[in-house]
Amino acid sequence: MKIGLIQTRTPATHEAALAHVLPLVREAAGQGAGFIATPEGTNVLQKDRAILLPMLKSLEDDVVVAGLRAAAMDFGVWILIGSALVRREDGKAANRSVLVSPQGAISATYDKLHMFDVDLPTGESSRESATYEPGDRAVTAQAGELKLGMTVCYDLRFPALYRALALAGAEVMTIPSAFTRPTGAAHWEVLMRARAIETGAFVLAPAQGGRHEDGRGTYGHSIAVAPWGEVIGHLDHDEPGVLLAELDLAAAAKARAAIPALANARTFAAPERLA
Repeated sequence: MKIGLIQTRTPATHEAALAHVLPLVREAAGQGAGFIATPEGTNVLQKDRAILLPMLKSLEDDVVVAGLRAAAMDFGVWILIGSALVRREDGKAANRSVLVSPQGAISATYDKLHMFDVDLPTGESSRESATYEPGDRAVTAQAGELKLGMTVCYDLRFPALYRALALAGAEVMTIPSAFTRPTGAAHWEVLMRARAIETGAFVLAPAQGGRHEDGRGTYGHSIAVAPWGEVIGHLDHDEPGVLLAELDLAAAAKARAAIPALANARTFAAPERLA
């Protein structure tokens, strides 16, 4: 199966974001991708909370989500909106991954579980929890032949989540991201390959890239990894673009049979905490 990963440099308004991402989705569909995934923050990127929060709409009212739902229907493809920054029913904000069917219907949603709260050595800091309400459940979904485990960006650093998704039947882990440049250069590829090897699953990671209007810098380098850990496609830059890859859907079962780590794992008592 051919898939397309969209690398964006999402602007700071919804209307500009839709104009930015739609041609890339059209390009991927035109080249035969039946499943297309976009990055985290596909609908808008704005790091100033005071500006961002009043802009957010519900999932149903977001113009980028509506535009991509229409595109899925027009092109007859599955689209994973890597994440849309939206207003929840209770008024709080969510970082929400959205799976759209070829009929334009929302088939599944996942709210990012792990919040990136950190002070980096570079002087940059992030407090996602100050803006977004974290999710409380892991999500699997079917996209045609693809058995998906839906995650977002910082979730990558929590392998227990991917093990749970694999045990629930996921064979393709989606990790749409907006990675910082220092951590991307140091950890991006090795962590993606590790999650694939540990779970015997494909990893699909469309990314934001470059210097954005709000001043943030993101790493880019969108990547697709096969269940044995080999990179089957990547972009070696941070410019907007399309990455196409072919998935051999039998590869997950083959990898899990060769290294049955999911089946062989045992429960154990926790160790005593060291002083």
